[in-house]
Amino acid sequence: MACVGVITSRMGSTRFPGKPLARILGRPMIEHIYRRSAMAARYDTILVATCDEEIRAAATAFGAPVAMTSGRHERAAERAAEAVADRKEDLAVLIQGDEPMVRPDMLDDLVAPLLADPALLCTNLMLPIGDDDARDPDQVKVVCDARGDALYMSREPLPTFRYKAAGPRWRQLGLIAFRREFLVRLMALPSTPLERAESVDMLRALEHGFPVRMVPTRHLTYAVDAPGDIARVEALMKDDPLLARYAGGGR
Repeated sequence: MACVGVITSRMGSTRFPGKPLARILGRPMIEHIYRRSAMAARYDTILVATCDEEIRAAATAFGAPVAMTSGRHERAAERAAEAVADRKEDLAVLIQGDEPMVRPDMLDDLVAPLLADPALLCTNLMLPIGDDDARDPDQVKVVCDARGDALYMSREPLPTFRYKAAGPRWRQLGLIAFRREFLVRLMALPSTPLERAESVDMLRALEHGFPVRMVPTRHLTYAVDAPGDIARVEALMKDDPLLARYAGGGR
């Protein structure tokens, strides 16, 4: 079953303009994401989807295929849907362009349930978190039902801190796999009230009645949401053996 990974990226972040080209250990963030994603075993193609010429030029320089998309998209999933609308792969995986710590085995684990169960439409990685991350509005929290499907996602703490949590708290990662045709169909549907209120793409699926299967990962990763996140990510990545495979130690 053919699979394409789509790294969605734009220069116009409100809190961190130009962040895809921010330097992390000597390389643009978007390059780390591409090179690490390209190591995944189950993907036929990894491409960058962007509306910005600066990102296109940078991606071309380090050898990434690029799909130019509209500048009107408000959601990463909408950009990914445009990029894959006319492609032939069975699966399309959204890789948010602010996830420089992505690991190839995470991407392979993400698509495994879709390969095993033809009834599934989409999957989303999640990571257990502590109380500090649970209070961080930059981290999207998720609660699940007994089957592992998402019940709700929020930037507020889930579940409430009023009562002791019955198990680990989880945050959603910006790594989401879809049946390609489902992604295109979903993003053609109207945006939804909770999607807009929380600014979370996958609430569109939940509000329209489509299940989202959550897939746990054991790997600690952090997205880059603001300039201050760069130092934390660099400290976690500097001794990563994956870095040495493509960056000769990162410099």
